[in-house]
Amino acid sequence: MARHRDKHKFPLRLAGWLALAGMVCSVGCGKESNAAGSQGPSAIPVKVLEARATAVRDTSDYVATLKSRDSAVIMPQVEGQIVQIYKQSGEQVAAGTPLMQIDPLKQQATVKSQENSRAAAEANLKFAQQQFDRTSGLFAAGVVSKQDLDQTKSALDSAKAQVEALDATVREQQVQLRYYTVAAPWSGIVGDIPVHVGDRVTTTTTLTTVDKPGGLEVYVYVPIERAPQLKMNMPVEVLDSSGNVTAESRISFISPQVDNATQTVLVKAGIANHQDKLRQLQFIRARIVWGTQNVPVVPVLAVSRIGGQYFAFVAEPGTKSGSYVAHQKPLKVGQMVDNNYVVLDGIKPGDKVIVSGTQFLIDGTAVAPQG
Repeated sequence: MARHRDKHKFPLRLAGWLALAGMVCSVGCGKESNAAGSQGPSAIPVKVLEARATAVRDTSDYVATLKSRDSAVIMPQVEGQIVQIYKQSGEQVAAGTPLMQIDPLKQQATVKSQENSRAAAEANLKFAQQQFDRTSGLFAAGVVSKQDLDQTKSALDSAKAQVEALDATVREQQVQLRYYTVAAPWSGIVGDIPVHVGDRVTTTTTLTTVDKPGGLEVYVYVPIERAPQLKMNMPVEVLDSSGNVTAESRISFISPQVDNATQTVLVKAGIANHQDKLRQLQFIRARIVWGTQNVPVVPVLAVSRIGGQYFAFVAEPGTKSGSYVAHQKPLKVGQMVDNNYVVLDGIKPGDKVIVSGTQFLIDGTAVAPQG
């Protein structure tokens, strides 16, 4: 009987031992699982810079043209054939210096003919004067009638008018003759001379130019989109090929009209041409300074471009105290200042911009900001 009771107690003891072992395993394994879950993925150390508002000039660069404020385009005032060119391109001349000669022979003959006509008229006037004087004496003696006196008086007046008319014609033809010698209107430098001896020119033919050294004007063509922002006395800078400022000025003229072909507005600014470094009709870079604004800037290395859109990672506080998460922010950037982008939208002052390790980040990655 005792052996029968032990036989039934053994399965019960075995079941108890197995249940106890399961409870122990369950408690131990749960602790290990919870410990592993509490650690989570480790945060990636990154270097950050705090975005700060910086005073940045709002500028725009344009291709502009230089034009002289004292440049004369020389055209003949008469038609004819060029028989002599006295000066060469680039030569310095004084006011009134002859530049070239148009064949004057025909005009000289015209002047000579008019002078001869005037000499004949003067002789006729002298005779009419003598006739009048003689008739006046006879009329006083009662020898001739009043009608004879009036006739000689009329002939004298007609002769005087004839001489005066011919005097005016001779002066006009002499002035016309001077036009056959093309002279410099002022002191300056002779420009290109596209004509040659033997060429026939008209009153619309460009012979050359004479430029006074010194002041120039910058012609800037501003797109219509920015025209409402244009104001008189806005700063304008002339830049060389390296981007250095070579001259400074201010807007002195804003066109009230829009160029129909280019949809631009003409803006002018006068500049002093020190040491004659700039040339008439030269293409240059002109920078218009619209103003100054306080905007955040971010390093170029912190910005990535994907599909034409600019992005930057910003470290923002996570859900747990002291934790940070990287968030990718789309940016609207402006011009570059040194090695930084001006940020027009997407980042505000105080944001922690991630500047290192961005190639390992995706949106939502846990990070540990440094620096």
